[in-house]
Amino acid sequence: MARIPVALQMYTLREEAANDFTGTLMQVAEMGYAGIELAGTGGLSATDLKRLTSDLGLAVAGSHVGLDQLEGSLDAALDYYSELGAKFIACPWLPESRRSEDGFHRLADTLNSAGAKSRDHGIQLCYHNHDFEFAEYGGKTGFDILFGAVDRELVKVELDTYWVQFAGLDPANLIREYGGRIPLVHLKDMTAGDPPTFAEVGEGRMDFHAIFHACDETGGVAWYVVEQDKCQRPPLESARISLDNLRKWGKV
Repeated sequence: MARIPVALQMYTLREEAANDFTGTLMQVAEMGYAGIELAGTGGLSATDLKRLTSDLGLAVAGSHVGLDQLEGSLDAALDYYSELGAKFIACPWLPESRRSEDGFHRLADTLNSAGAKSRDHGIQLCYHNHDFEFAEYGGKTGFDILFGAVDRELVKVELDTYWVQFAGLDPANLIREYGGRIPLVHLKDMTAGDPPTFAEVGEGRMDFHAIFHACDETGGVAWYVVEQDKCQRPPLESARISLDNLRKWGKV
């Protein structure tokens, strides 16, 4: 079985990237990450960013694209990421005012439309979960409502394993339930204690071996993506620790 490549979600290094975008990407490449998932483009044109990432040997695994862009400036976003060579974009957030049973159905309509346009550009649209999608509406979670309503070929899952566990579910079980529909898996660890917070991959209590086994069992995962929303150490050090632990496990 081919090894699944590992990218870094650049939101982890948002402050570093804001101060020195190019230098931060250089350090990510030096660590040994195979790619990056963008959370901003450093003000670079698609041509210049493609040249930079190519020179550094970093693949662009994808990018987060806000719902405002999906609804208001989708064509421009798709032109940019198509030129960049990204194969995935992901909607990262649903505003609280739109979280309802009807809201998730309306989101499905929006994503289906955006997913069809994305496919025409050779890009797969995904939706990235947090914990709020697992609230129930009439006996069904928002997550199940959304992914029961979207076209399964037009809209895939970017599964954030931390937030699944934070919501009280088993990430490995959810991967099996949605097997074949999850091309992007966010790897993010959780500290012990109540309330928990974020930890480097391999430094917390998430059962990543069960997660990896479920991914291997179901297939279809194109990228593992390391992300740490908040770091207790310097974020570059945290990014390195996560990759080092994945390396020890034979995932890099």
